[in-house]
Amino acid sequence: MSHSKYRPATLLVHQGTDRDPATGASTVPIYQASTYHHEGGVSGEYDYARSGNPSRDQVEDAIALLEGGVRGFAYASGMTAIGSSLALLKSGDHLIASTDLYGGSWRFITGVLPQQGVSVSLVDTTDINAVKDAITTQTRALFLETPSNPLFKITDLRAMVEIAKENKLITLLDNTFMTPLMQRPLDLGIDITIHSATKFLGGHSDILAGLVTTSDPELGKRLKYFQNAFGAVLAPFDSFLLSRGIKTLKVRLEAAQKSAQELAERLMGHPSVARVWFPGLTNFPGRDLHFSQATGAGAILSFELKDEGQVKKLLENIKLPIIAPSLGGVETILTHCWSMSHAAIPAKDKQQQGISKKLLRISVGLEDVDDLWDDIETGLT
Repeated sequence: MSHSKYRPATLLVHQGTDRDPATGASTVPIYQASTYHHEGGVSGEYDYARSGNPSRDQVEDAIALLEGGVRGFAYASGMTAIGSSLALLKSGDHLIASTDLYGGSWRFITGVLPQQGVSVSLVDTTDINAVKDAITTQTRALFLETPSNPLFKITDLRAMVEIAKENKLITLLDNTFMTPLMQRPLDLGIDITIHSATKFLGGHSDILAGLVTTSDPELGKRLKYFQNAFGAVLAPFDSFLLSRGIKTLKVRLEAAQKSAQELAERLMGHPSVARVWFPGLTNFPGRDLHFSQATGAGAILSFELKDEGQVKKLLENIKLPIIAPSLGGVETILTHCWSMSHAAIPAKDKQQQGISKKLLRISVGLEDVDDLWDDIETGLT
């Protein structure tokens, strides 16, 4: 199918391949094969499943199409996607990363990369001058999140791209919160976008998956080389589930976003709540910048309670949300950031970043918003 004329909702449903080329089936089958016949001793398009699989091709083509990239890559988890992207760096290189990051990203960047000879500087990337000051002759890349997890700091992507171009740096952005439906970083000049497809793209809390795409053909070659060499690829059945999840992203995310807006506004007025972080709020500090590079506020919000004792009370009494370190499912997920999503970060660093024991994050699902609010209110009473 020709893709140039279609809008996002249509692309989500039809993706790169909307039917099986061999049979005309309405979905690409699950090619549960580890290897492929070499006719006459000569390999064809596929030779070994680590290198390529038609089911995986489906989602790899889809993420490239949705983000406006030239090539996509599917991995066994979001962290594998991050680690494989950062494998572009080599010993002696220097990476600048945002201070406010998902805990798993923080652990990899501060714990694993230094063991591989890559030095790291954590910088408040909302401060353009701080980013400029952190650049050294060994700096090779910027790793970004916007909105950041969990404090919703908004980084100016256009400014980061300008800095990167001036200094010949690779820019990498974790776009999990926004998805390609609400934020297309490659269009702004970002080199590589990364997704934990476990979250909104999969959408049903039933798979682990990571996706990466790039607009740079040369980076695409390097990413493909490492993906094939390392081999932590997405399995055929999980590729099928991910492709199916992507098809409903628009209706899921827009419905969840509407409820997130409602919950954020109600939480703002609750006597037990000290502060709410959500780009859709009129008093959100980074609102204008966020909406200059994204088309929606998303379906995730964070809030801080006034009393630490209320956290335990809420976690014990709430009924509807799953209490877990994840997000992006059809069910609402409540996360205690200190002990769950950001448990890997030492207490001192969490405190410096502004992550307190009173901070909670909600990924809003598809339940009735009034039922969710009644449950939260009861949990805080």
